[in-house]
Amino acid sequence: MLLRVDPSSPQPLYEQLAAGLRGAIAKRELRPGDRLPPARKLADGLDVNVHTVLRAFAVLRDEGLLEVRRGRGSVVTTQAPRMARLTELAQRLVRESRRAGLVEREILSLVEALL
Repeated sequence: MLLRVDPSSPQPLYEQLAAGLRGAIAKRELRPGDRLPPARKLADGLDVNVHTVLRAFAVLRDEGLLEVRRGRGSVVTTQAPRMARLTELAQRLVRESRRAGLVEREILSLVEALL
């Protein structure tokens, strides 16, 4: 798994990192039960602040992709591959909807109508 961040990108570094990890999970480069490198080691390797890595881990934890245990590391959850793919699809839907001029309420209505 090769992760990169682009400091010149308008996308925040933590989002770039979360997207890279999410992609690795979706492609099954990272599998359920796999441990991620410690945040400090990953931060050093990417030349970013450790808090940037921790924020990316928190985003993925909130999405249900990682289980983060202080002092014990971060582990890919069993539902992560499925959730990673669904999260990518949902993000694509939101991006395309916003490009089409829809606001949050309209996007939510669109999704709710499909349920």
